Amino acid sequence: MARLLENDGFEKVDFDENADVYVINTCSVTDNADKECRQLVRRIQRKAPEAIVVISGCYAQLKPEEIAAIPGVDLVLGAAEKFNISHHLKEISKGNGAKICSCDIEEVNLFTASHSVNERTRVFMKVQDGCDYNCSFCTIPMARGKSRSNRIENVLQDIRNITAAGAKEIVLTGINLGDYGKQQGGQKQRDEQFFDLLQAIDSETDIKRVRISSIEPNLLENRIIELVANSKRIMPHFHIPLQSGNNKILALMRRRYKRELYAERIGLIKTMMPHACIGADVITGFPGETDEDFAETVTFIRGLDLSYLHVFTYSERDNTYAIELGLPVPIGKRNDRTRLLRNISYEKMQAFTAAHIGEIRKTLFEGGNKNGMMEGYTDNYIKITTLYNKEWENEVVEWCI
Repeated sequence: MARLLENDGFEKVDFDENADVYVINTCSVTDNADKECRQLVRRIQRKAPEAIVVISGCYAQLKPEEIAAIPGVDLVLGAAEKFNISHHLKEISKGNGAKICSCDIEEVNLFTASHSVNERTRVFMKVQDGCDYNCSFCTIPMARGKSRSNRIENVLQDIRNITAAGAKEIVLTGINLGDYGKQQGGQKQRDEQFFDLLQAIDSETDIKRVRISSIEPNLLENRIIELVANSKRIMPHFHIPLQSGNNKILALMRRRYKRELYAERIGLIKTMMPHACIGADVITGFPGETDEDFAETVTFIRGLDLSYLHVFTYSERDNTYAIELGLPVPIGKRNDRTRLLRNISYEKMQAFTAAHIGEIRKTLFEGGNKNGMMEGYTDNYIKITTLYNKEWENEVVEWCI
């Protein structure tokens, strides 16, 4: 969206500066994301009351009327219409009420390629969108539509262009990345799969580093793990959603695996790449999660060779199966469980880093002098902070941890 607006003559400014147009691209995974959207609109109203305020993204697709009712909102763009933002901005004016431009999510079936702009070191590239899964806690299929992907040839050309512009690392992103290959151009087919994409990037591009943002455990095939283990380009870093270490809760969540398969995937990665960094998503306080269920999750996670956790406190979302289950976990207990798992995450990251002290690992340093310091990440995602050295900006350096 930023690129579309810049191509149409707009200039991007820092959020703290006054602007003519503010675009808030929303998530709706948790209730907190909805609240943050409202807070941002109020901040903009206080700072720049005459500015046009545009809301797009998942929250905008799911609850457009609710957003349109927020004082100060001028334009609400659904999943497909956000890519027509320049056109819509030309047709609205401040003070005429909020205009809603959306459609039924079933009509959203085309893939629109995008990647982050103004990032020389690390570029986030969307290669897949939408999701055909129906996890009981999740609204994403309702907000983003069916699974669909870019073609391999298009991805390779984008990576070549990004590499030529000086970027050193690509992070492949998607809503359900392992499901890559479905519904190309709106047609249901699967002649390309995620393994094929990785293999092509590995053998047909010159990008220094590639990361996989997140991949479902049931879609993380053994051949993908083997490819990463033998690649000099794809980083030994996996983020694999777990959500629960209890099979009863996994079934209620409508996840497509059991904890045994998850443990098997972690075991294979660590056997082939003992140095690999592995992160996991976990949800606490899902309906029906008893103290015993949570204790089983804690024991399971402690026993896994994970490097860190992203912990989410369950929040009720409209139109999901989970909200109909009953047996809600008290908010205080949910928060207590979240704190416990975040402490475990800290311990695991500390232990993972300590295990590599003294090793020399390839580290990509980012640009920018931050109070005399600079930051970078090793191939296996250990964060390095050191004194600023301009010669290391956007360069891969052999670094002793």
